[in-house]
Amino acid sequence: MRELNLSLPASSANLGPAFDAAAVALNLLLKVRAQNSHRFSIVARGRDTDICGRIENHLILSTYEEILRSEKKTGPALALTIDNGFPIGKGLGSSAAARLAGIALAVHFGRLRWDSPRIIYEASIREHHPDNASACWMGGITLARIGTAGARAAEVAQILPKGRWPLLLAVPEASLSTEKARAVLPKQYSRADAVANIQNSMLLAAALFTGNRRLLASSLEDRIHQPYRARLCPLLPALTGLPATDGVLGAALSGAGPSVLIFLDPARPLMHTVSKVKARLKTRALQAELILTTVAKRGAEASLFKN
Repeated sequence: MRELNLSLPASSANLGPAFDAAAVALNLLLKVRAQNSHRFSIVARGRDTDICGRIENHLILSTYEEILRSEKKTGPALALTIDNGFPIGKGLGSSAAARLAGIALAVHFGRLRWDSPRIIYEASIREHHPDNASACWMGGITLARIGTAGARAAEVAQILPKGRWPLLLAVPEASLSTEKARAVLPKQYSRADAVANIQNSMLLAAALFTGNRRLLASSLEDRIHQPYRARLCPLLPALTGLPATDGVLGAALSGAGPSVLIFLDPARPLMHTVSKVKARLKTRALQAELILTTVAKRGAEASLFKN
């Protein structure tokens, strides 16, 4: 019980129409090593070390202490070594990964008998949605909801998509808070918009489950959040119109933005598609870091329960 090593994948939520309900785990990792110590400390490397290494109000440690306090448990001070492999505040599930890390540490060092549905639930109620938390914890593509009142468990279905699904992230330099991205959403939607999103969400799940790439582009269409967030996320309108002949199967806002997730055609040379994306951004006078990745089939769950 003196040490725990965690590996938590990034995640891209919403996937177009599946607002607050679906996400994909990505092969970009946050690695956390926690050891019993006489005081709290952090050594950070990788991306965004200024955030990861700042001990004040650190989301992993504050979640760890909050969980122990709520369960009336005591746990040791921890020395953390963090190796962060994905951008923070860019719509890639960094806060969900940090909260899950804190919860996993509390489960391990506080000797809590929590299973995965409870762990995902605790992260979800703090995130106010279960999509990033479920994908990060379980891996693959997840469809999730917070359980019924009093259940204290998340309900999650996992999809491991058939075939190869290469992915490309377009990540701008500026970050965007989830609070700001949610503030632009309307309080009500028309029946037509709600029905369209239900239809597209079901087609999207079917496309991923069966490996039917032909359905992907149209099933990523959304009327609930992307039209309203586009003005905050200029990469989205620039990249959603790329044709299939350029090797792009479809694109969607990654989480609340500002990054964009692009599904690539595995039958086309990936670097050719990347060059087409670069060219599109250049013509729109936009800049972004382009990161090739794939679906992570393993989530953080495996790290905790194998220890």
